[in-house]
Amino acid sequence: MSSALLRSHRFLAVSATPAWTRLAAASIAALACASGALTPVAASAAPLIVAHRGGTGDTPENTVQAFTNALQNGAQALWMTVQVTRDGVPVMYRPADLSALTDGRGKLSDVDYTDVHKLNAGYAFSRKGADGQTAYPYRDHPLPIPTLREALAAVPANVPVLLDMKQTPAAPLVEAVIKVLDETNAWSRVRLYSTEAEATDRMRARRPQAQLFESRDATRNRLVAAALAGQCATPPAPGTWAGIEFHRQVEVVERFTLGEGISKVVANWWTPAAVQCFKSRGDVHLVAFGIETPQDFEAASQLGFDAVMTDSPARLRAALAHQGQGVAK
Repeated sequence: MSSALLRSHRFLAVSATPAWTRLAAASIAALACASGALTPVAASAAPLIVAHRGGTGDTPENTVQAFTNALQNGAQALWMTVQVTRDGVPVMYRPADLSALTDGRGKLSDVDYTDVHKLNAGYAFSRKGADGQTAYPYRDHPLPIPTLREALAAVPANVPVLLDMKQTPAAPLVEAVIKVLDETNAWSRVRLYSTEAEATDRMRARRPQAQLFESRDATRNRLVAAALAGQCATPPAPGTWAGIEFHRQVEVVERFTLGEGISKVVANWWTPAAVQCFKSRGDVHLVAFGIETPQDFEAASQLGFDAVMTDSPARLRAALAHQGQGVAK
């Protein structure tokens, strides 16, 4: 006897709220009948475009310029990443170390905001020039790391924000985010995600009105069951928003008595049957992450996804326009 396990990460799911009603209206798929039989999925509109980290492929990520450029490039929602400085200021930054993207060094949580504010968030951002050489256009035109408050102020209130709480320990970050969302009355426009259950659990306990992503494990387990066993035992509750990478590299681990075998595969688990499973209990909406080509956009649209997340709204929009595909406005 052997058992198969699946390793992966960054599986996302969300629940619907008023701030997302225009996403909900964008693409409604047919539901399963009461007996649980799977029926064809029919998409009614092109999915909306979410800019990952504000469009990390177009502009230095998680900057005010990235967020405004993404909207100008046709994004309709924004993914942002938040951490907290040593003195409790929530700022928009993703990597563990400041050296990954800026001209600074060390963990952001070990640095006070005054010093973080002096750093260039675009320092590592590069482009290939016409001569094929790598250029760093923002080293002479630095961009600051914005605070969460500044990021929210820079974005129209009707633009949904997906906020990734990206730091441990979770308590200082959660408390800092709560303070800003309270003071800016932004709870209805922000949906919170974290890979750390400690962060979402604490947020749920502290602010019951918080719009939280469902556990990534729940989403992953449903997809694995649908893909490997053809099962739909635990579809999400009505009102859930679910999201995960459209294509995902995973490891299939088969364990034996004397060892294990590991195979790396690309999971293309969003089949019509999987989509129908997710929607079988009622009004559930789906977001596909990692959509960078017109082909994947069209596939997600045909499956009935409500929104797609991309690193480059500019490139995706241009490619769609070139191929004449319709895009939600």
